[in-house]
Amino acid sequence: MLLQDRLQAAIRAVPDFPKPGILFRDITPVMEDPALSQAVVDGFLERLRGRHIDAIAGIESRGFLYGMPLALKLGVPFVTVRKKGKLPHRTVSTSYALEYGTAEIEMHVDVVRPGMQVLVHDDLLATGGTAAAAADLVRMQGGRVAAFTFVIELSALAGVERLRPYDADIVRLVTY
Repeated sequence: MLLQDRLQAAIRAVPDFPKPGILFRDITPVMEDPALSQAVVDGFLERLRGRHIDAIAGIESRGFLYGMPLALKLGVPFVTVRKKGKLPHRTVSTSYALEYGTAEIEMHVDVVRPGMQVLVHDDLLATGGTAAAAADLVRMQGGRVAAFTFVIELSALAGVERLRPYDADIVRLVTY
C-alpha cells in the first residue's frame, strides 16, 4: 500500500475541533504506529534525495515530531521555531497574521548562518502563515529555504500559494 493511502487510513478526522465547523486532522494514530512513523521519515528522505540541506527548522510543537528524526537521519542540526518567549537565548522573531489576529514566533540568533540551506518542517500545511513566518526567520539570518515538508496539506486553504515566493520545493505526504 502506498504511503499516502496508509496515512489517509490512519489519520483521524475529528469534526468540530477545536471549534464548530473545523474538521481537525489528527496525526496521533500515525505516531502510535512505529512502522508508519518510520515510513513517514523514510517518505520524506526519499522525496528529499539529492537536495543539499544544512539544517531542519521544526515548527512548535508538532513540527518537532518528525523534524527531529529527519534531522538525525540526515545528520544535520535541528533548529526549534517556537512561540515568542519560549526560547532561553537571544532570538530573532517575526509576527504573522492569523484569521483571528496575529502570532509571533522566534528562533535563536545563532542557529542559522549566512548561506545555510534550511528545510522548514511542520505537521500540517493549512494557510501557510506559520511556515512562511519560519521561512522569514531563516532569511533574516542569511539562510535560504531549501524545502518545506509537511505530513498533511489541506489544499482548500491554499497554503502552497503562500509558500511559492520562497522558491523552495514543497513536499507533502498526504493531501486533503
